[in-house]
Amino acid sequence: MQTGAFETNAANGAPDAGPGAGGQRGTFVTTHWSVVLAAGTENTPQARASLEKLCQTYWFPLYGYVRRRGYAEADAKDLTQAFFEWVLERDWLALADQQRGRFRSFLLTAFSRFLINEWTRTQMQKRGGGVMVLPFDQAERGSRGEPADNTTPEQIYERRWALALLDQVMSSLGAEYALQGKADLFAELRPCLLGERSSQPYSALASKLGTTEGAVKAAVHRLRQRYRQLLREEIAHTVAAPSEVEEEMRYLFAVLAR
Repeated sequence: MQTGAFETNAANGAPDAGPGAGGQRGTFVTTHWSVVLAAGTENTPQARASLEKLCQTYWFPLYGYVRRRGYAEADAKDLTQAFFEWVLERDWLALADQQRGRFRSFLLTAFSRFLINEWTRTQMQKRGGGVMVLPFDQAERGSRGEPADNTTPEQIYERRWALALLDQVMSSLGAEYALQGKADLFAELRPCLLGERSSQPYSALASKLGTTEGAVKAAVHRLRQRYRQLLREEIAHTVAAPSEVEEEMRYLFAVLAR
């Protein structure tokens, strides 16, 4: 691979992805809130597709939350799926309010209320007969299928939310490089982004890529810059105002450091 593979867009230090790439998006043009609010008013395939993608992003974090509340795997999957089916049917969208703040918190509150309603409905159906489902406080003390530690359901949700967000950023970054025909370059540099450079020093990586060690260092620097930029954009999609981005980023790193 020649040194030319490391050429980037001088304006932002990212691969020259062209129109429509991640670097060209307006940070607050499409937020999680705008997706939800639009889906509640626009009966279009695009609005529904955006909402479905959003549901996919949060499916695993919410599944982890309900598992930690003491539900068996099959029940947790059913409840999580039922919640998102309810969301996609738009009954929930009337409750959405961007002024409620961070989307992750609003979604977890809505899910918690959904679980309470489902638990209440189950008890009404089983009253006078069947086996009672444990209330949430008892279920937490007898949690099944999760590690026996002090991690709360909320912490499980938040960690999986953070990991899902980072996965989305990494996917977007990889897509930008692939669009420029640099998928192989990204695959080689990705371990440096993840703090795994010790497994392959810059000198060895430069030899493998057919370039200089200085060019590799510069490429890794640009990669990290673009990653941070995309991370800020992704965080911006989850809050109600630009002023909340820095605080939410600090919270994200605090969650990952637990």
